[in-house]
Parts: sequence; structure tokens; C-alpha cells
Amino acid sequence: MPAITIHNLNKSYINAEGEQTRALDDINLKINEGEFVCIVGPSGCGKSTLLEIVAGLLDHTSGEILIGEDPVHGTSREIGVVFQDASLFPWRTIRKNIAFGMETAKVPKAEQEKRLQHYIDLMGLSGFENKFPSQLSGGMRQRAGIARTLAMDPKVILMDEPFSAVDHLTRCTLQEELIRIHQEEKKTVLFITHDINEAVYLADRVILLTPRPGKIQEEYKINIPHPRSREDEYLVQFATRIMADISRGNREEEKVEYFI
Repeated sequence: MPAITIHNLNKSYINAEGEQTRALDDINLKINEGEFVCIVGPSGCGKSTLLEIVAGLLDHTSGEILIGEDPVHGTSREIGVVFQDASLFPWRTIRKNIAFGMETAKVPKAEQEKRLQHYIDLMGLSGFENKFPSQLSGGMRQRAGIARTLAMDPKVILMDEPFSAVDHLTRCTLQEELIRIHQEEKKTVLFITHDINEAVYLADRVILLTPRPGKIQEEYKINIPHPRSREDEYLVQFATRIMADISRGNREEEKVEYFI
């Protein structure tokens, strides 16, 4: 059974004047357990909207989303979300930030300590766990945010451009850390990004959305194992192909708008 099933999903917004804007149009997607899927597409195509609907943070207009066999109705501890900003509490140490969700969920203390130490080690935060967010770099804060999500042991992890706010070298390091964690933890990951090279480097499968309203334009299976080389000709060709398909989709959208 797929970890995530999205069936005939549609999302529209209606403004104060009663005008309707369609954000997502008939999205159908199945993501297998343990699969790493990246969603890409032009700005405004509904990538983040799709993630927020799957996370239970935003209502959809029609269709269905399942996590395993369970429909998504609001947020769930089975779904972990990592946003662009780590959103750590500035008055809590890194250790206490990572523990926050477990405290709220009333995870037994012994289990909290076990998970805390595991994810502090896994995310390379040893020696920094008693510092406050303001004392750490953006990359280290984002590591702590990811550790906080992992510590809740969700079935799926949703990530909305989690590395976009850090510099290129830190971004590359965090990508490699995420791959290592994914291989160790075997979590299902749905990852939103504008960076095509990031998508083909990370993902088992890349989904391209059209310009608004977002529809699935293409799916790409990345058939090479990790660890991968960023200079691999196969990945370079895939990234070039996706960029060409994005440009084609944009041109087709412009033609539609022109004739309307």
C-alpha cells in the first residue's frame, strides 16, 4: 500500500468579490513507503499549496488524500513537516527545541532521552545541544528543525524548500546529510524545491507541475542509486530535460493566455 495517495485533488480560492482562482487541478499521485519524491515547477504552480494540503494545514476543494489507509483531516502525528525556517523557540536550547514535540505528545521521559540522543548524534548536533538558536548558524538551526521532526517518528516527512535560506556550500552538506538520514531511517519523503539540480540529486522520482493551475505535467524516475555524484552525466541530462519541459510548459501557458 502506498504511504501517500493523492486522488483527484483540486484546490480553488475565492476572493472577496466571488472570483475563483484554481490553484491545483486533478492531482493524482501515489508515493510508496520509503520513497523520496521531489515536486518541482514554476513559481505559483501550487507546490507549497499541495504540501500544505497533504500536511492537513490547508483544506482542499475536492478529492482525497490518504496516509496509508487513513484520510487526511487536519494535522496528524503521522505527518512531520519541515519548512524553510526552522522556527525554533529562541528561549529554549537546541535539546529542548528537539524535545518540544515529544513533550507535547507526552512521550515517556526514557523514550524522549533515547530519541534525543539518537537524533542529536544523527544530525551532527553533538556539542551544540545546550546552545540557544541565536548561537548557531542557519544550517545548524535547520538541522535542529529536522531533528525535532524526526524525533516524533512520523510515517511521512514533508519538506517545503528546507534548504533555500542557507548558502550553497551548507545546502550541499545538508542535502548529503538528508540522503544519509533517509537511507538510515527509511522514511517516506515529499520534498518541494525550485532547484532542479537539488531534485535530481536527492529524489527517487521527480514530479513536474504545470503553471497555475498546477497539474502533473511529467514524472521522472531517477534510476541510479545513492551515493550520487553531482557531475554524473545522467543527472545532468535529467536536469536539462526537466528545465526544457518547464520552459515548454511556460510557453504553452503563455499561448493560452494570449488567445484568451
